[in-house]
Amino acid sequence: QVQLVESGGGLVQAGGSLILSCAASGSVSRINLMGWYRRAPGKQREFVATVSKRGSTSYADSVKGRFTLSRDNAKNTVYLQMNSLKPEDTAVYYCAAGPVSFSRTGSDLDYWGPGTQVTVSS
Repeated sequence: QVQLVESGGGLVQAGGSLILSCAASGSVSRINLMGWYRRAPGKQREFVATVSKRGSTSYADSVKGRFTLSRDNAKNTVYLQMNSLKPEDTAVYYCAAGPVSFSRTGSDLDYWGPGTQVTVSS
């Protein structure tokens, strides 16, 4: 099994920054892709960003140029640097991981963290 532990959520004003981190433990050799998805109140879960073990990154159009996802394979940890935050970024952010090379919906990722709340005030 794989366990994912997220940290770094919180309350920030519009235009501010936050860093989310997600550390994987357990059977980490099963993991290729790690990334973040979010669910805003009343909305479906949506893709934010993912990174493969080789460092190939993908971003949702809504966060391109504002968010940067990085990965430290030695620590089995990913970091999501979120800049220029907007009220519409408010959501619960979930870290996810799995053996696939990419997942737009997250439905084929096996492992999920409990989520961390990000609230951006206007």
